[in-house]
Amino acid sequence: MIVIGKIVTPHGVRGDVRVIPLTDFPERFAKLKSVFLDDGTELAIENVKNHNQLLILKFVGLNDRNEIEGLRGKLLKIAKKDAVKLPKGEFFTFDIIGLKVYDDAGSYIGKITDVLKTGSNDVYVVDQEDKHQILIPALKKVVTSIDIDAGQMIVKLQEEWE
Repeated sequence: MIVIGKIVTPHGVRGDVRVIPLTDFPERFAKLKSVFLDDGTELAIENVKNHNQLLILKFVGLNDRNEIEGLRGKLLKIAKKDAVKLPKGEFFTFDIIGLKVYDDAGSYIGKITDVLKTGSNDVYVVDQEDKHQILIPALKKVVTSIDIDAGQMIVKLQEEWE
């Protein structure tokens, strides 16, 4: 399951909720028929409206503020199969975390444990076996290949990492 939003508060008295989109594709909400909560509960979406940088969602069958009050703070998820299709060479963060990283000579460097969003480019946080971390910029001149199925990334070794 992929987290795509978080319910912040109820909105009004008719069962609407304010949602922070936690996705690079907030427009996806308009096309969704339903979302899931952590416990697996499926909520059918009746209506979606943009409201500043939030979304206002109305779920089928939840018609007053009291019914939705318990949803405050809940994460909204979709099945991985329903994810937006990315262009070739682009990957979701959840696909990158956990990849084993090797240099272009085949030597193991470590495992990706986080992806930092810096604005200009992402940066991969790699935990090495000696408990040190290195930061690898997500640039084509550095990352030579990513194979999600094989669970690995190949990078061109930089002097400053040694």
